[in-house]
Amino acid sequence: MRYRPVAVAIPILAAFGLLSGCGVNGDFGRVRTSLVNDDAHAWMGSVTVREQGAITWRHGLTDEERRLRDLAYPLIDPPYDRNKWYSALGELGLGSRVWPYPDRNAYASRLFTTAYRSQTARYNKLIEDIRNDVVRLDPFFATARYVTDMDRKRRRGLAYVSRISAEEQANTEFRMMENSRIIEWVRGSLDERVASYRIALERMVIAAPSPIAVEAERQLNLLQQRVAGYSV
Repeated sequence: MRYRPVAVAIPILAAFGLLSGCGVNGDFGRVRTSLVNDDAHAWMGSVTVREQGAITWRHGLTDEERRLRDLAYPLIDPPYDRNKWYSALGELGLGSRVWPYPDRNAYASRLFTTAYRSQTARYNKLIEDIRNDVVRLDPFFATARYVTDMDRKRRRGLAYVSRISAEEQANTEFRMMENSRIIEWVRGSLDERVASYRIALERMVIAAPSPIAVEAERQLNLLQQRVAGYSV
């Protein structure tokens, strides 16, 4: 199943054009807080359920649902785009990127076609991207477990709500589906990212053997083990 970003009003495009040439992201590739609003990633939920003809949710995201989406996005967005000027547009669901997963070879291709002062710098970029993903895992999956637990309680609570309308029932079902599919989206994306990093490392070892490849391999194995160990 392929998801594409929802269409959003475009007046902000001209303003983002002014960001060309300057970094838009902060620590670990997260977009700077000055460039987003609280619901910058709310579009992610509707993208995942569009094929089901989702009814518009009439209630705002809970704090943890918002956090789930904010933490999910950097684990879905290709790491090679995280600090480009146009990455702020991706944060808002704009652009032509194909979801949910890019070509596995795309990361290696970007890594090899980007100019670096040395092969060591290229290895260090790979290691940095892998480490950033490792750091992102705990916060995301802790939030995912909380949201999943709350949705279980929400589902049980539906049976005890009196005079609930069909629309409100459907809205609640779709919100729970959104949350579940965002988590599924991230899990699939992580598997693809590990595969992409593996392809890049193998190509680098052939193109430019280096002792630093051992550290890259160690970090990649750590990421793969950590991803496999999370459950929601």
